[in-house]
Amino acid sequence: MSKIFGHRGFSGKYPENTMLAFEKAVEIGCDGIELDVHLTKDNVLVIIHDEDIKRTANGQGLVKDMTFEELRKFDYSAGFKGVYGFNAIPTLREYFDLVKDKDIITNIELKTGIYEYPSIEERVIEMIREYGLEDKIILSSFNHYSVKRCEKLAPEIKRGFLSESWLINYGKYTAENGVQCCHPIHFFLSEETVREMHDAGCEINTWTVNEYEDIKRLAALGVDSLIGNFPDRMIEVLR
Repeated sequence: MSKIFGHRGFSGKYPENTMLAFEKAVEIGCDGIELDVHLTKDNVLVIIHDEDIKRTANGQGLVKDMTFEELRKFDYSAGFKGVYGFNAIPTLREYFDLVKDKDIITNIELKTGIYEYPSIEERVIEMIREYGLEDKIILSSFNHYSVKRCEKLAPEIKRGFLSESWLINYGKYTAENGVQCCHPIHFFLSEETVREMHDAGCEINTWTVNEYEDIKRLAALGVDSLIGNFPDRMIEVLR
């Protein structure tokens, strides 16, 4: 059966990439949680999707240009402003404190696609090792060089190549680069593409799967993990 991952936590019903969304994803019984990590001006690992905070917070500015103290002043409630109170930007450490003793897989997307954040791979891996979570992590990025840097630093930690393109021989490309997982956008997947990736020995973790018909179709194709904003829907269909 396909595993169920909460995309940015339980983001369909709670503010994305907040501790509240992560707590609710754990409560509902997700197999895993997908989240996004950036590095602040003062080298704190924080969880937020965009490079600029303006979409999800009541402020604006690039994460890389702001200190953690500055970022922490804003409310990151996004489309749920006023519904669940004040939601601060979480640190990766706060998230690890939540899940360290739980049977939860964490897919960390390193947001190195626009700004490379020198040393972010080292800092994330150091914290993973500090918490002893090596067996419960998938490191992924649209920046495949970043993923390869993770391989050199921590070959024991599972890795994934993110893509939203219609790639030929995605599985072969992934496997030949020593990466275990393909992370394609879900509409790219068909019997042919799923077979090619599985034949190459790759795990398929696809995103962002929100509609009932897509959940059913992808599960029938044998996709390993479904990453979506509404894990409750996936639980309803799959369990």
